Amino acid sequence: MPDSLITKRALASSLKELMKAQPLTKISVGDICEKCGMNRKSFYYHFCDKYDLVNWIFDTEFSEIRNRPDHIANFEDICEYFYSDREFYRSALQITGQNSFRDYFRMQIHPVLKELVGNLFDSEEDTEFLVTFLADGTVSTLIRWLNSSDPEPPEEMARRVRRTMVVISQAIVTTYEEEERKAAKE
Repeated sequence: MPDSLITKRALASSLKELMKAQPLTKISVGDICEKCGMNRKSFYYHFCDKYDLVNWIFDTEFSEIRNRPDHIANFEDICEYFYSDREFYRSALQITGQNSFRDYFRMQIHPVLKELVGNLFDSEEDTEFLVTFLADGTVSTLIRWLNSSDPEPPEEMARRVRRTMVVISQAIVTTYEEEERKAAKE
């Protein structure tokens, strides 16, 4: 294993350990480095900030699943993955703004949702709006689920989200088609 990967994993492990005791907002780069016996220079050689490290953790731990062609199964795997490490992701998803994991995750699911939505609309603008709507809703739903004191099993959450996306998409398409027919008659 290359030295840089060993360093990154040590930093990731330190951050995950620290996040068991305190929220990400209270953890500094200095805390992460102290926990694993590295200096800040080593940290900044590999990562821009602690949020970049959180994104790297997600990318590294979830890379095999993301590359599979079955996006529906992928979503169930995302739920399983977040559930298995929910303390970490509960904290990571609370952060908003520049370099936040919430925005990063939203960007990661955006192309998957766009592929699932396909060409429901003639307009790219309408398609983009629907995909953004679904991505925002998915992220918010996952946050609410992870913050629940007794979250339902991951497979049930995945089933609910999939079913809701299908119903919303069908309703939007039906409404869109009706509006198009009305506009054509006028």
